[in-house]
Amino acid sequence: MVNSEQSARLVALWSAPRCRSTAFFRMMSERGDFTPVHEPFSYLAEFGVSEIDGVPAGDERELLTALRALAGRQPVFFKDTTDERYPGLLADTDFLGRDARHVFLIRHPRQTIASYYAINPEMTCDQVGFEALFELFEAVREQTGQPPLLIDAEDLMSDPEAVISAFCHHVGIDFKAEALAWRPQARDEWQPTERWHRDASASSGFAAPHKSDYVDVDADEVLSGYLAHHLPYYEKLRAQRLQP
Repeated sequence: MVNSEQSARLVALWSAPRCRSTAFFRMMSERGDFTPVHEPFSYLAEFGVSEIDGVPAGDERELLTALRALAGRQPVFFKDTTDERYPGLLADTDFLGRDARHVFLIRHPRQTIASYYAINPEMTCDQVGFEALFELFEAVREQTGQPPLLIDAEDLMSDPEAVISAFCHHVGIDFKAEALAWRPQARDEWQPTERWHRDASASSGFAAPHKSDYVDVDADEVLSGYLAHHLPYYEKLRAQRLQP
């Protein structure tokens, strides 16, 4: 079972890409009581190194060690996305079940595919991320003996106070209503992948920007296949979502 004292010091948010996870990261940064770490596993996969509090990690084992060490000094929140699969993470059963508290965030894959394609039209099916997210969700469930908290971005956008209040209760931290609003700004840790975070940089709270120029996923021969592949994983996850 989850060690609540330890898990409150290391909280992980796992999300498929384009599920509003950067806005969630911005809220956690606004709280001021956690050291925020932005996409350490994604950075490792994309750039070959991930830096945690000035310590470079060149593989997943080193990264997990660095996250544990930082959490030993101060509470840590990190968010990451599953456009990659992380075998070293999946193999670390202590991290999945005892050393961190894991929370999951989803959004309908039709929307995430359209949003991803607008930034990277060379996207692959694996990068949609719901298959890998489901695998990780099930791995955490197996190690903790219970399903982890799962949030649907649609619920988060429609009632952020209720959803974030439930999240805070789940991980054992105080709810801070003032953290639901922030000053629009880019953050230094977003710089390597800045083009993916422009909406979050311009945001001041949990509000979905209006987009009218996205591709029609269902009408696209390739993207509709991506949707058909990932939709069953999304539906299995959504059936277990928090209902505020």
